Amino acid sequence: MSMHSNKFIFILFLLTSCTGDFLPKPLGYNRIDLPERVFVDLEEGKPYSFQHSIHALVEADSFNLQETSWINLNYQGLGGKVHFTYLELDTKGKDIKIVVNDAINLTAKHQIKAYGIEESILRTPKGYTGVVAELSGEVPTQFQFFVTDSTKHFLRGALYFDTAMKNDSLAPVIEYIKVDMAHLINTLEFKN
Repeated sequence: MSMHSNKFIFILFLLTSCTGDFLPKPLGYNRIDLPERVFVDLEEGKPYSFQHSIHALVEADSFNLQETSWINLNYQGLGGKVHFTYLELDTKGKDIKIVVNDAINLTAKHQIKAYGIEESILRTPKGYTGVVAELSGEVPTQFQFFVTDSTKHFLRGALYFDTAMKNDSLAPVIEYIKVDMAHLINTLEFKN
């Protein structure tokens, strides 16, 4: 057999080996590579301190520039942000009962779209009281919390995403950031 006929057989084999039956693959989720957990201390200058992920950029909150203690932790690589609002209690009508009630009402507003809201009360290693709310369903924020010393300081955090992806496809990222927030809460310290 000549070299020329071998090429012809090989090309004929390639053309006949492909079948006309094509089944599309089912829709899947995007692959999300989660970074290794490494934490650093929040830079000075806030009435609170905590450890946060090195993968989250600390930004000034652009919603209310007058509130210099409001920040965002921007998980740029994961498309999520945790918005933090800080209030000093017993100033300008910021009584602990009013502030806690407002925080609970903000979470309750999501009940229209949420399949469920699980709330847990916690006590941090520093002795602060907190509430963690986990929301399920197609809601804009899947995880919210607040921590207070009940006399002077109140810090609220809420996780938001910059994407229109379904929350079930974001589940690994949500869980990753929730673990980061648990570390943050456990290292939170209010300054006098």
